[in-house]
Amino acid sequence: MSEEEESPLKFPCEFPVKAMGKADCELDIIVVEIVRRHAPDLTEAAVYTRNSTQGNYVSITVRVNATSREQLDAIYQDLVDCEAVIMAI
Repeated sequence: MSEEEESPLKFPCEFPVKAMGKADCELDIIVVEIVRRHAPDLTEAAVYTRNSTQGNYVSITVRVNATSREQLDAIYQDLVDCEAVIMAI
């Protein structure tokens, strides 16, 4: 059985990817650049930014039109590899 057959996700689907990091960098630009490598059809309307209560951290949620598990894995790997990203979920 392939990973696609085992996955509860049915592709294509809309999938939220969230990355968190320090608010003092332009994390939204960095995250969008990373996600666009794998999902070039990403629009600015699919990007949501939220600051932490004290403003020290920011979370970026990107709604991706995911076409495969491999695409999502590649997005998450690139986000985790980025020094500006503290966590990706």
